[in-house]
Amino acid sequence: MLSKSAKKHQGSKGVLGRLIRTLFGFYPVLLPVTIVCILISAVVSSIPAVFMQNIISYVEQSWKSGNWDGVSAQILGLVVVLAIFYVLSLAAGFAFNQLMAVITQGSLAKLREKMFNGMQNLPVKYFDTHNHGDVMSYYTNDIDTLRQMISQSFPQLMIAAVTVLTVFSIMVYYSLWMTLVVILGVVVMTLVIKKVGGSSAKYFIRQQLALGRTEGFVEEMMNGQKVIKVFCHEHQAQKEFDAINDALFADAEKANRYANMLMPILNNIGNVLYVIVALAGGILLITAVPNVSISGIGFGISIVIPFLNMTKQFAGNISQVSNQLNAIVMGLAGAQRIFTLIDEKPEPDDGYVTLVNARETRDGHLEECKERTNVWAWKHPHSDGTVTYTRLAGDVRMFDVDFAYEEGKTVLHDVSLYAKPGQKVAFVGSTGAGKTTITNLINRFYDIADGKIRYDGININKIKKADLRRSLGMVLQDTNLFTGTVMENIRYGRLDASDEECIAAAKLAGAHDFITRLPQGYDTPLSGNGASLSQGQRQLLSIARAAVADPPVMILDEATSSIDTRTEAIVQQGMDALMTNRTVFVIAHRLSTIKNSDAIMVLDHGRIIERGTHDELLKQKGTYYQLYTGALELD
Repeated sequence: MLSKSAKKHQGSKGVLGRLIRTLFGFYPVLLPVTIVCILISAVVSSIPAVFMQNIISYVEQSWKSGNWDGVSAQILGLVVVLAIFYVLSLAAGFAFNQLMAVITQGSLAKLREKMFNGMQNLPVKYFDTHNHGDVMSYYTNDIDTLRQMISQSFPQLMIAAVTVLTVFSIMVYYSLWMTLVVILGVVVMTLVIKKVGGSSAKYFIRQQLALGRTEGFVEEMMNGQKVIKVFCHEHQAQKEFDAINDALFADAEKANRYANMLMPILNNIGNVLYVIVALAGGILLITAVPNVSISGIGFGISIVIPFLNMTKQFAGNISQVSNQLNAIVMGLAGAQRIFTLIDEKPEPDDGYVTLVNARETRDGHLEECKERTNVWAWKHPHSDGTVTYTRLAGDVRMFDVDFAYEEGKTVLHDVSLYAKPGQKVAFVGSTGAGKTTITNLINRFYDIADGKIRYDGININKIKKADLRRSLGMVLQDTNLFTGTVMENIRYGRLDASDEECIAAAKLAGAHDFITRLPQGYDTPLSGNGASLSQGQRQLLSIARAAVADPPVMILDEATSSIDTRTEAIVQQGMDALMTNRTVFVIAHRLSTIKNSDAIMVLDHGRIIERGTHDELLKQKGTYYQLYTGALELD
């Protein structure tokens, strides 16, 4: 079995490999060109040592012989060649920096797009079980760590690696003895990097996780500011934030303390190594030790002096690698979180029945058509190759449904009910009775554990989820309005709706009157979830949005529970207009709003304990009677 550290290392390698493959997938041509430019820049930066050795060798030979006539020309030739190399390096460096900017920002844009597109296909359960602030940190902190790693760490690491290999090859070519001295110094540097850098990396990962928790907490507090102030909870909120912030500080302080410790140590080791190499070169010169090298050049001053520069270059690049380790570790931690979000399983959908526009033929049959006819049909392909069309009527039935959000904790027990086309069915019960759960199952936000739900006689598991939800409209207790104009928020119900259709929907919902009194009417911009509007006005816009969708089945989830009685009357008028000729499921907190329902279901702990019309339930003098007369209260 793998140890924890081995598993972590293996995981990091896997993330790194996937990230590199992803970048090549985004830029299959541009990235290789950039790498070539980086290689050219790195190799050329290592060349001066060779030229220095040749120049010193010429000078040394001329000094011994006293012949200086041909030296200047030879040295000038070497300088010209070196200048050409430097121009190439400059061009390559400029090119790869410009290309890296394109690759970095383009890759981050594509990753954000992949995350967001994937997030749209996640089940509702994911958002119910994950902190929204932590999800936001994927798009901010994690993306930012990747930006630093792709734009800076990767190129610097590649340049350092190529430079080290090139310089090492030149060292071995000129002198094995001097190379061994440098290697001993590098071994010491590596041990220091492993000890200090490993501790730093551990805390940088913890810092990244702590940032996600901090952002999640701040978002939660921002959303709950009114509640905090109402209950004078400011001091407690400060204490809780201080605890989270202190944890972030502790991880960040340790991470940066180790990181700041590393570079001075490595720089001093590099300086000591420079002195040691100089001493070793002097000793080898004095003792006239035979030089062991690939070049076959004898040991001399032309070897020692370039070696000093190469030692500094070698140690400097090792330090550069270590300096990028923390950024790479943080980047990989961010990449792992990003890939985790991308890899989240999308909402499963095995449905094959679709919703299509239809028209009636002369013989009374339905046929599919492209244009909108306000007649909808379920297109049902069968295993024998035949296709049948069933008119969308809004007949919803549940048979012996059991359901649990978590295994072993059943929320609904053996629930059976039906709503014929055009009927209004109301659900009554205390908090946790299972009212909202039933509507979540009709929408297939969650799938049932046992039983069946049929829509116009078709098992809803056979209907594609997008088509199923397109046939349903919802007005929720908590209204969500998006940044945009009033008109755009109404049109959200059906994006191809005309302005005239949106205005007609607003009139139907009873929202037209207050909209015309807004500063810019239907063009009034909204932001902050419609913070400039009252709760009732926001709810009316929500009803208008559902009206423009014109679905045959409506679900009203305690849409009037959080507004005053006067506003409720206005909203109720809008909902009554919306409910006309539609199958409607109503979750009610105020029983006065459901008296005209065709059927009322009283739920308790996931079971239907009473059912009937308003008058029938009053005659039974059971739970509903007690609720209506005030003997019992809904909690």
